[in-house]
Amino acid sequence: MIYRHLPICLLLILIPLSAKAFPPASPAGGNYLVLDGGDDHAVLDFKTFGRLLPNGTEEFTVEAWIYPTTPPSNGNTLVTILHQQVSMIIVNDEFQPFVNDLANIRNIEPPKGDLILLMSAYTGGDGAQRLSFPIPLAPNQWHHIAYQSNGPQTTMIVNDFGKTMQQDLPLGHDPSRPLDFVLGGFGKILEVPVGPNKLWFWDSFTGYIDEVRISTEARYDVGKKDFMPDDKFKNDAKTVALWHFDEPDGTREFSDASGNAYHLVGIGGAETGLPLAVEAARKLATTWGRLKQLGYLRNRDTRDFGTQR
Repeated sequence: MIYRHLPICLLLILIPLSAKAFPPASPAGGNYLVLDGGDDHAVLDFKTFGRLLPNGTEEFTVEAWIYPTTPPSNGNTLVTILHQQVSMIIVNDEFQPFVNDLANIRNIEPPKGDLILLMSAYTGGDGAQRLSFPIPLAPNQWHHIAYQSNGPQTTMIVNDFGKTMQQDLPLGHDPSRPLDFVLGGFGKILEVPVGPNKLWFWDSFTGYIDEVRISTEARYDVGKKDFMPDDKFKNDAKTVALWHFDEPDGTREFSDASGNAYHLVGIGGAETGLPLAVEAARKLATTWGRLKQLGYLRNRDTRDFGTQR
């Protein structure tokens, strides 16, 4: 009896492990950018492409689908999702006193959790930033995130949650940071002094990124509160850059679907990947078939052994 039920027990163990190890397919369909949190990142060289949005731009949207799997390693670390004129980063609730101070300014309870999203934009050319609004994220699932400016209004969006604030500051940049446009990090940990004997560490993103679009309009009607895209991002006259990451598995050059030729280059191991949930299902089906065969063989051996007795 023990041998007869062994394959089922093994399968019950494998199913949760496989479900946890593989992400679901991207909500937009197709492939996505795979980043391992080491030196993986995708980049647009500043010397070749410059800034994607002119300094002083007052209306724009920067958005993406992200699937974070690993939190920052400590309370002094920022994980980089996207960076150039707009910054999208993840910290944890030990990133203090910054997170608590920001919550006090926004008159909200300090957020808790291992993944707290901070989105902001640089202003002027001295590194000053618009204030962010901290938003907790759940790990190991897809999130649509967007940072939108519409004149004096700034809106930060995660899935169907949106927070709009009055911040009448034109877009700028930070000359003290690398000027390249990057997804996933800078290829190394950046050390940033933030006070006497204190450093922040800009680290790399671990997980998956899909459907990144930069636009010269405010894409979302904040009054309707219906922010979740139901398909791939569309290209139109207001699209500056758009990456679908639907190139074949293992590709390390990512085409710009806007027609503006902002083609990203994968550095380190940054590459497109197949929807791994499909692969996981295939592996489970194969494993189930093998376990059934194993169970049959063991049952047959038991019957044969009984006959010989």
